[in-house]
Parts: sequence; C-alpha cells; structure tokens
Amino acid sequence: MRSDLATWPLGMNEEVLMARAFLNRVAEPASIPVWDMVRRDGPVQAAEAIRAGRVDDCVSDATAARAAHADPLADLEAAHRHGIRLVVPESDEWPHFAFAALEATALRRLETYRSGQRRHAEGGELIPPLALWVRGTTDLASVGVRSVSIVGARAATPYGERVARELASGLAERGFLVVSGGAYGIDAAAHRGAFAVAQETVVVSAGGLDRAYPPGNTALFERAAESGLLISESPPGSAPQRRRFLTRNRVIAALGTGTVVVEAARRSGAMNTAHHCVGLGRPLMAVPGPVTSAMSVGCHALIAAESGAARLVSDVDDVLLMIGSAGDLPVDPQPPSPPDLRSRLDQLDQPARQVFDGFPARAWVHPDRLAVRTGLSPLAVIRALPILEMSGLIEAADGGYRIARATRPTTSTQAP
Repeated sequence: MRSDLATWPLGMNEEVLMARAFLNRVAEPASIPVWDMVRRDGPVQAAEAIRAGRVDDCVSDATAARAAHADPLADLEAAHRHGIRLVVPESDEWPHFAFAALEATALRRLETYRSGQRRHAEGGELIPPLALWVRGTTDLASVGVRSVSIVGARAATPYGERVARELASGLAERGFLVVSGGAYGIDAAAHRGAFAVAQETVVVSAGGLDRAYPPGNTALFERAAESGLLISESPPGSAPQRRRFLTRNRVIAALGTGTVVVEAARRSGAMNTAHHCVGLGRPLMAVPGPVTSAMSVGCHALIAAESGAARLVSDVDDVLLMIGSAGDLPVDPQPPSPPDLRSRLDQLDQPARQVFDGFPARAWVHPDRLAVRTGLSPLAVIRALPILEMSGLIEAADGGYRIARATRPTTSTQAP
C-alpha cells in the first residue's frame, strides 16, 4: 500500500483499513450475515475468508459477485484523489455514540435472523455500517451528540421548504448540527437553512462521494464539504441505487438526536427514515401541513398513528422540547411554578447548574448521557444528581432521571 495512504486515518492499522475497504466494496450496506461475521471474526480474518471462499452460504450470497474483482487499494487511491477518507469502527473518528442504538438493534435482529427470519427487510435493516467514506472538516465522532435530522419530500411545496429552512436555521443557531440527505426539496432547504446561520451541515449520500447526487446540488455538496461533512457507505465510483437510498436512511436516522419529517407522501424515502428512527428508539417529529396537500399525507399519518410514533411540531421550540436541554429553551419573563425555582437554581454550585441545563426537557436520561451532553465527567454528574433531587428539581426512577414534573417546561412556561 502506498505510504501516503498508510496514515488513513492516523494511527490506524493498515491491514484493518484495507480489510474494511474490501468488505465495504464486496457487500451491500446493512448485510446481516456479513456484519455478524465481521463482528465475530474481525475485519481482517473476515476479508481473508471471503477472498478464499471459506464462508457459509449466506455470506457467499452477499459477497461472491464482487469478491474476485474488489480492489480496496484502488478505492482508497480514488478516495485520496477526491479528498475522501475512510473512517472505520477501529478509528477514533467513528461515531460510536450515534451508532450505539444501531448496534443494540442489530444484536436483537441477529437473534431473529438466526432463528429463521432470514429475509432482509425491503426498507433496509438497522445494521451498523462496516465503514464510512467521509469528506469534510467536521469530526465524525461528534455527530449525533447534538444534532437533528430533517427529511422530507423531493417534490416539496414552498410551504415545506420554508418550514425546513426555518427549522434548520433555528436549530443551527442553537448549536445543533443539521443532518439530511442532500436531495432536492426538503433536504436541500434544510441544508441551506443551516448554511444561513452556521457553515456546518452533514450530507449523507447514497452514492460515491466523488460525484454529487443529484448533480444539480453539486454546489451544495461542495459547500458542505468545505466546513461540514459528506458521508456515504458507498465507495468512490458507486452509483446511487434505490436500495442504497433506503439503507442510507438508517444512517440519517442514527446520526440525529431526533428526526423531523417536514413533508412526505404516504410511501416515500422520508417515511422510510421515520420508520428507522422509531426502530432506533429516537424521538420522531412531524410537521403538519394543509389537509389538501398530498405532500403532507405522510406527516399526518405519523401524527395520527395510534402508536404515537411522531410528535407534532410547528417550530424550533417544539423540537427543542423533544431533543433539547433545559438550557436550550427560551427564558420566560414570568417565573415558572413553583415560584422559587430560579432562587433554588441560584443556590446550586456551577457543576449542579450545568448538569440541570443538560437535562432533556421531558425525557428520562441516564448519568452517562448527561456527561456527554454537559461535557462534565461522569463522577461530577453523579455527585450533582443527589443535590438536584433534594432541591426538588429532578426526580429519579428506573428509567434514570428527568426534570421534576412541577419544574418541567410547557408550551407557555419554560425552564430558565
């Protein structure tokens, strides 16, 4: 392997990088048997076994067509020419936090797969990527910590595009990273809304990053690469295909703290992303539209579902109630009930106030997640929790901790 490629990423074992590049080429994304083999045997042994044909029928069916012709060195060299790097699970840049739910869901799916449910879901399986091709300046590992995915129809209405832009710009203004798919319509409006406030946005593509898809959004892709991030599971030169769009959507759902569907037909890629979001246990939100609009049928179906899959949202504050922290919400000039809340907060030390600001507005949260949200050490968080509980600001249960009911913000009363 050429010496200038041996450092991709820095400190990464060259053998592992080559193996991951090979596996990424020979198997389509979200292949259950290939992912399981790599998980059990490691990427190097798995790649060697596939090359030698020493694999079971399921792995062979998923890899045999490309195994003899795959050239990982050529893929890495092509990536190098286009400023693309390969990020693998063994590297420091891998988004372990964002993909934790994917890992857990994949292990549960593996049990049913082994019990005989071998057919892959048409909409894509919730299986972690084997590797990701990445172009841009943002650290991939940070994506998913404070981010929101915004998706919707390609044939968007002016109403939908305006809502997507406003949501994206408002969230970017509050320090959230906007993730979407780079398509026409809602995706492009969301990316441009983020550009209007912050330079960063994340585009998850279904094809190789050596060329933008759709071509009409080339300038958008270039701008995202300059200060944000382009991501794809497909090696350079790969054409976007229908199946790759569906499997790509699980990555969009996984990289967002929550997902907002702005406009969607009843059967659409945006609805596919919404189902992936629900499967991962992430907050799902939908924007209502005119009852006469075919582009809002999917959103209305999500909101009306008996399962309560999606929360109706109409502005940035609604989204922040689902995925934000107490410190993200606007301050109401009138003190919330109970009236001494602000004075109780003033009596806390700085770490305790910082931990309180890290709480989601309504959801239960575990101490380890609070450490990520606040930037404090797990020990500092654990020390602050009893203080907050004794102050009546939070409550504890088997689900973790949450803001106490009397303290929790409503649509008209927000926590300070």
